[in-house]
Amino acid sequence: MSKPMFAGLALLVILFAGFNSVYVVNEGQQLIITQFGKPVGGTVESAGLYFKVPMIQKLHYFDKRVLKWDGEPNEVPTKDKKYIWVDTTARWRISDPLVFLQRLGTMNRANLTLSDLINGAVRDFVTKNNLVELVRSSDWEKAFTMSTESSAAMAVVKVGRDGFSQLVLNTVSKKTDDLGIELLDVLVKRVNYTDKVREKVYSRMISERQRIATERRSEGEAVKAQILGETEKRMKEIISGAYKRSQEIRGHADGLATKIYGDVYKVDPEFYRFMATLDAYKATLGPNTRLVIDSQSPLYQFLSSAPKR
Repeated sequence: MSKPMFAGLALLVILFAGFNSVYVVNEGQQLIITQFGKPVGGTVESAGLYFKVPMIQKLHYFDKRVLKWDGEPNEVPTKDKKYIWVDTTARWRISDPLVFLQRLGTMNRANLTLSDLINGAVRDFVTKNNLVELVRSSDWEKAFTMSTESSAAMAVVKVGRDGFSQLVLNTVSKKTDDLGIELLDVLVKRVNYTDKVREKVYSRMISERQRIATERRSEGEAVKAQILGETEKRMKEIISGAYKRSQEIRGHADGLATKIYGDVYKVDPEFYRFMATLDAYKATLGPNTRLVIDSQSPLYQFLSSAPKR
């Protein structure tokens, strides 16, 4: 081999070695360096330009940002025998890259492990609790919420949806800590009935709404009857009061008239008797009236004294 060719080959080897000895860590990345399969140098977390032994040391990059896990909806029976679909999601991050590399190695395996752990914890909770624990918060107040089922309306929420998420988080976190993973939170995205149960639930919801509507109508009729009764009672009180007042006014007027008649009679009894007799004539005699009276009758006295025509 000639010297120029040897020099060119040596230059290529040097360039190749130099290129493989330099690596870059970007923001949001962390890595572990292994040499012959064993980790060396600890975790590299700061972004920048670094050097390694070429061909011997291997780089293992991991994301140090918060990652999202989305599970597939699972069909799970509740304690009260209602089959539901539960769709959950979670946020996590790699807290210990070295342990993560040793226990899991890849992101795909990490996602599969999280799916097994979270889905198992969710299924365990759902099968041991009634549906109400998954659809209501622990601070739910019956006074401000109308239930779709009368049995659920009377149920006491002990854990609730927020407590359920925290229980799943606590259960799974104990296992993920040994895998170099920090589980930040677990949330229920959606809870829904299966197709087989949904129609029965809708029927119960319709029946419940009809029952509530009947109750409301009955309450309305009772209030209506009460209002009408009070109105009639008030009307009778008003009429009775008005009648009483009219009788009082009439009695007062009759008394006043009697007093006037008495005063007039005292002034001139003969004239009063004469006027009273004339009133009696008006009430008794008519155009075709024939009057037969005794000659001693007071009515006859004034007729007998009347001038002859």
